[in-house]
Amino acid sequence: MWTVIYIASTAKLAEKLRHRLTEEGFLVKVRPLDMSKQQFEILVPSGELDEIQEVLNCILYS
Repeated sequence: MWTVIYIASTAKLAEKLRHRLTEEGFLVKVRPLDMSKQQFEILVPSGELDEIQEVLNCILYS
């Protein structure tokens, strides 16, 4: 099952996060949330949620 881990405010940020998480070896999906607001959901397998959350925090806050 896929779980939303983050909502990106731009397509550029969503693609950056997808790319970085994929480089770390994770499966990642990006899905538009609301095209009028250009928000994108970052989805990951729920079984890897804890590990991905740690990596995502490093990406966002480094």
